[in-house]
Amino acid sequence: MKAQTFLPDDYRPAEDEPFMNERQLEYFRRKLLAWKQELLYQSAETLEGLQDSARNVPDLADRASEETDRSLELRTRDRQRKLVSKIDAAIRRIETGDYGYCEMTGDQISLKRLDARPIATMTLEAQERHERRERVHRDD
Repeated sequence: MKAQTFLPDDYRPAEDEPFMNERQLEYFRRKLLAWKQELLYQSAETLEGLQDSARNVPDLADRASEETDRSLELRTRDRQRKLVSKIDAAIRRIETGDYGYCEMTGDQISLKRLDARPIATMTLEAQERHERRERVHRDD
């Protein structure tokens, strides 16, 4: 077990320090874990809400409205589940030393991008190229 890295509460990764040093890795690990906890908490609330609303509503319009709400909740829940799996993958990349590097080019992903989207696996440029290729192939 490695020693816990000290991280001041106001710490923000900076460009003038070595890329993906222990403090940056710990910062992103904590950020990812907090995000995952928040999603799991919201998920538990969603499940409770769905169980509470699983009652028989006699009015057809009310029932249709409730079904629409339930469908939306389930779609949101599915997106959150996929997000949790991406968060877990990012935490594994931190553990293996691959975090912060583009899976396509091997280049460093900018700290701003990682701070905004800590599950990012590509540089902004590689992501844009990937999305352009996807759009071209989708239109075929």
